[in-house]
Amino acid sequence: MTTAQQEHLQTASMHSVNPATGETFGHYDTLVLSQVNDKIARAQTAFAGYRLTGFAERAAWLTRAAEVLEERRQELAELATREMGKTLAAALAEVQKCAVACRYYAQNAEEFLADESVVTEALRAYVTYQPLGVVLAVMPWNFPYWQVFRFIAPAIMAGNALLLKHASNVPGCALAIEEVMREAGFPPEVFQTLLVGSAGALAILKDERVKAVSLTGSEGADRSVAGTAGSALKPSVMELGGSDPFIVMPSADLELSIKTAVTARTINNGQSCTAAKRFIVHADICDRFVDGFVAGLAALKMGAPMLASTDLGPLATPAIRAEVHGLVQDAISRGAKVLLGGQLPDDVGNYSPATALSELPPEMGIYGEEVFGPVALIFRVGNIDEAITLANATRFGLASSVWTTDGAEQERFVRGIEAGSVFINAMVASDPRLPFGGVKASGFGRELSRHGIHEFVNTKTVSIGAAPGAHRSKTE
Repeated sequence: MTTAQQEHLQTASMHSVNPATGETFGHYDTLVLSQVNDKIARAQTAFAGYRLTGFAERAAWLTRAAEVLEERRQELAELATREMGKTLAAALAEVQKCAVACRYYAQNAEEFLADESVVTEALRAYVTYQPLGVVLAVMPWNFPYWQVFRFIAPAIMAGNALLLKHASNVPGCALAIEEVMREAGFPPEVFQTLLVGSAGALAILKDERVKAVSLTGSEGADRSVAGTAGSALKPSVMELGGSDPFIVMPSADLELSIKTAVTARTINNGQSCTAAKRFIVHADICDRFVDGFVAGLAALKMGAPMLASTDLGPLATPAIRAEVHGLVQDAISRGAKVLLGGQLPDDVGNYSPATALSELPPEMGIYGEEVFGPVALIFRVGNIDEAITLANATRFGLASSVWTTDGAEQERFVRGIEAGSVFINAMVASDPRLPFGGVKASGFGRELSRHGIHEFVNTKTVSIGAAPGAHRSKTE
C-alpha cells in the first residue's frame, strides 16, 4: 500500500469545526490515490493549452476573479470566520485584499515577464520567462484566502497550472477558492483543490509531473516539504514562521507606537507569522510604553468573532490554544512577570486572552519560539546595540517593525536586523507591490511583486547567431 493510500485510510474525511463553539458543521471526503492521479493528469493536460494563452486573456480571467471575490465577499468571509475563528471584520478585509492582488497581477504581469534584451556578440540575445508547468501550493489556515491568492495571482498569470493542498481545518475555504477560479472563467483544470492530508501532499510533490512547490506554514512542515523538493531538484518557495521584533526608541511617536503595537500583536487573534511578538523598548521610555500597551491590550473585547464589537476571537484549534497556554505557564513557572492575562477563560471555545509577560531570560521556552496567539513578550534595552542584538537573538528572520524618527538609527536598524523586511514607524503588512519572505528559519524565496512572479518561471537565455566578424571564445 502506498503512502498516499495509507494517508487516505487514516483521514478518510475532513471536518469544519467552529472554534468559537466546537460545533462541527461540515464534512468532506478526502481523495483516494486514483483521484489524485487523475487530477494531476488533468492539470498537466490543461497546462499544455493554458501556457499558450496570452496575457490579455489571463488578465481578463484574473480580473473577473477579483470581481467574484468582491461579489461573494460576505459569504466567503463568514465561512472563514466559522472555520478558523478570525473576526468577521478581519475576514472581510482579507477577501478584499485578495481582490487587490488579483488586479495587481492582471495589470502588471505582462510587464514583469516581458523579454529582456541583452547586448552580446550575437545577432540577438535576450532573456525570456516561461512557465514551469504544474505547481503545488501547500497552504495554512490562518489566512485561508490571502495566503492562497498571493500564490495564485502571480503563478497563474505566468502560465502555470496550480494544485492546492490547503490546511485540513479549512476545507470549505479551499473548495470555495476553486469555485471562485472556475466562476472567473479559468479552464477548470488550471486550478484544482486537492483534499488530502500531509502525507498525501508529499506524495504529490514526488510525482514527476509536479514541477515546483510553494509552502506557507510551520518550520516542521517546511523541512519535510523542502527536503522532498530538494531531493527531486524542484524549485520551492518556503514562507515560514517568525518571532518578529517591534522596537521602540526614545525619539518615536510614543502614542502611535503603542496604538500600533496593540494591533500588531493581536491581528488575526495573534495568529500571524508577521505579527509583532517581541516588544523591545528603550529604557528611557519603557515604563510609559508598557503602561499604555498593557492598557490597550486590556481594553480589547474577546468574544464571538461574528460580532462587530469583538476585537479578539478564538484560536483556530484546541491544540493551538493548549500550546500557547503551555508556553505561557512554563514561562510563569520559571519567573516571568505577568502584566496581563495568563489564565484561560472557562467559556466554550478556543479562547485565549491577551497576555503580556516581562522578565524573560533566554532559558525560557517562550523566549525562542513563535507564539501563535495574543501573547506579548516585553524586553527593556539600554541602547541601539542591545536592541539589534536582541532582535537577532532568534532562529527566525521574517519581518520587523522599528519605531524611531532618528535617521541614523533608522539606517542602522535597516542594515543590522536579520529579517526579510524592516518597517520603519509602521506595522508589518504584506503588500502585492513589495516582495515578501524571510531568512534563517523563516524560509527562503520571495512572494509578491516582480520578485514573486519570477519564482515559478524558467528564466531562459536565448542567443541567436553571431554578429559578422565577431570573435567567439572556444571556452564557455
